[in-house]
Amino acid sequence: MNEIKPGVLIKISGQPYVVLKTDHLKMAQRRPVLKTKLKNLITGSILEMAYVDNDKVEEAETETRKANYLYKTEGEACFMNNETYEQFSVSLELIGDKIRYLKENTDADILYFQDQPVSLKLPIKVGLKVISAPPGVRGNSAGSVTKTVELESGAQINVPMFISEGEMVVVNTDSGEYVGREQA
Repeated sequence: MNEIKPGVLIKISGQPYVVLKTDHLKMAQRRPVLKTKLKNLITGSILEMAYVDNDKVEEAETETRKANYLYKTEGEACFMNNETYEQFSVSLELIGDKIRYLKENTDADILYFQDQPVSLKLPIKVGLKVISAPPGVRGNSAGSVTKTVELESGAQINVPMFISEGEMVVVNTDSGEYVGREQA
């Protein structure tokens, strides 16, 4: 029970789950309970479970492989294994919002469970080119003034007013926020 922490991968009924959240509950004259929120890596469904101190969980045996993003089709993203140069496809449902920060030739870590890709991990920060930016408007600059721009991957993010079309910006892939300009 002590080893169940956020980010840990466990196996329930033959399916891989990632622990999203844990809460230790200790009540007077009762055994401690660990309430967990789990996400199925294959279906994406959320499951809430409670564990007591004698419960055993099985760790999901996974493997991480480096892959290079090639292109996107109607419902899939195509990758190339960096070691074998074999091409494979991953459904866009599995990738989720992370597809917004993928551009061609971006390396990513693909998590495999029983030789099936189940999750994608991008670098924390990626550099993307601004392809469309409205002009900065002078006016109230008392706070942090931002504007929405479109990036080469199709994502739209808020950036400071001084960012213009054609510039490279760094984006945090976890939060989707502007981090800074990419140095040339």
